[in-house]
Formats: sequence, structure tokens, C-alpha cells
Amino acid sequence: MSQISTVRPYSVAPDIDVLSMYFPIPGFGQLPVNAFVLKGREPLLVDTGAPLDGEGADATEGFMAALRQVIDPADLRWIWLTHADMDHVGSVHQILEEAPQARVITTFLTVGRMSVFRPLPMDRVYLLNPGQSLDIGGRTVTSVKPPSFDAADTAGLYDSKSRTFFSSDCFGALLQGPAETAGDISAADLREGQLLWATLDAPWLHKVDDKAFAASLNEVRKMEPERILSSHLPPAYRMTEQLVGTLATAPTATPFVGPDQAALQQMMAQLTGDAARAAVTA
Repeated sequence: MSQISTVRPYSVAPDIDVLSMYFPIPGFGQLPVNAFVLKGREPLLVDTGAPLDGEGADATEGFMAALRQVIDPADLRWIWLTHADMDHVGSVHQILEEAPQARVITTFLTVGRMSVFRPLPMDRVYLLNPGQSLDIGGRTVTSVKPPSFDAADTAGLYDSKSRTFFSSDCFGALLQGPAETAGDISAADLREGQLLWATLDAPWLHKVDDKAFAASLNEVRKMEPERILSSHLPPAYRMTEQLVGTLATAPTATPFVGPDQAALQQMMAQLTGDAARAAVTA
């Protein structure tokens, strides 16, 4: 039986750390779930972890323990929420308690979505729309609408100092197992996993205007990022053309069709190790 992995921190660059875990999706593979720490005079945390840790407990314990291995939360000055999905905002309120000087960079729509279940403190919010930039201690971060996404409020970011594109859900992939970097995955497996994720996460790609989508992909090329750090892919170094090229084919890829009840029972049996769960009931 596959288990949710514990949150593991490791270095991506001298000034960037990743906090990574893997979430099993029976029958489809494992989904990386990443957050990132961008260090400097005003350290920034990109997203705040998933709702569960490796023990199936509240995310706060596992994520906060991993975060403390790379930075004292009290030193954080900024928290960037790419969007309000639970695998991106799991520990935000705990971090706000332990990082009294930190402000949350996000969009108006993310603030609105958060207000449905647990509002952000508005005096600690900094709204930044795609296309706008902010200086954070001598480095400029720019909000970017990624080419693909599953939520309307999504905004990734580009850090000009490290030439890194934090792409949120875009360029994610369902994988057969953990990997240190995207380059460690075979080209065929990466392509298959990336297309599966794209058609699952952004089914609207099958209805997208070809020219508009191509233009959004070209915006990523124009950045010439040294690395792409997706929330759902191991760190990708100098792989822009490969990732963009695969995503460009997503609109014509086979649409994702979710499991029916029989398949769900099989997935539950695989997830729990209980063969009795494979029995389909009316």
C-alpha cells in the first residue's frame, strides 16, 4: 500500500529550498506536493503545504517541522499563496502565528476563497496581480499567470535574481515514484505523467484557443528561466523547452475520464490493503 510521504526539505539552489511530499493516487501514480523557501534579506515562502502529513495527521506538525529545518519561521517576511486549494494553504495560519512580521502576497480572488473556510487577516495581506512586481529586499518578484491552472485565482511568480519560475500547478506530473529532479525521470515517463496531470487538472485545455495558448507558453520561453519549480513536479533545471513542448500538446491529448464506482472500489482496496473493499456494492 502506498503511503503519503513525510515532508522532506532539500536544497534546490544556494538560496532556494524545496519542502516536498508525495501523495499517492491509486491507479495513477504519486503526485508531488511542493512548497519553496526563497532566502535573502526578506525571505519568502511559496505556498504552505498540504492538509495531511505522512502520518495522516494535521499538516501543521509535519510541514512546520520541515520548514524549521531550513529557516526559523520568525525570519519569514513574505508568504506567497499561489491559490487557495488546500494543498497550497495547509499551514498558512500556523505560519502567520510563528512569523509575526510576514505578510501574505496573493490575489483578491484567493483572499475571497480563503474567507469561505478561514479568512486571512486583511492587515497582513498584500495584493499583487499578474504582471505586477514587488521588491523584496533587493530582489524583484513578478506575479505571473501560468499557462495552465485548475483555479481562477492562480498566480505563480518569477524571481529575477535566481531566474526561477515558480509555476504553481502548471507543468505538474503524476509520477511512478519520487525523484530528486525532473531530469531524473525518463523523457517518456515525464511526458506521460505531465499530460495525465494537465488533462486532469486543467480539462479546459481541450477547449482553449490555439493562438492564445501558444502565446501563454511563449511567455514562459521569454523568461528564459534557469529552473522551473512546479508545485507538483520535482525541480526542473534547464528543461523549459521540454516542459513547454509537452504542455503544448495537452489540448489534443486524450481527455481524462475519472474512475466509475467499480474503479473506485479497486482504488480503495489498493489504498487500504483491504481486499473486501474491492467488492462493488449497489
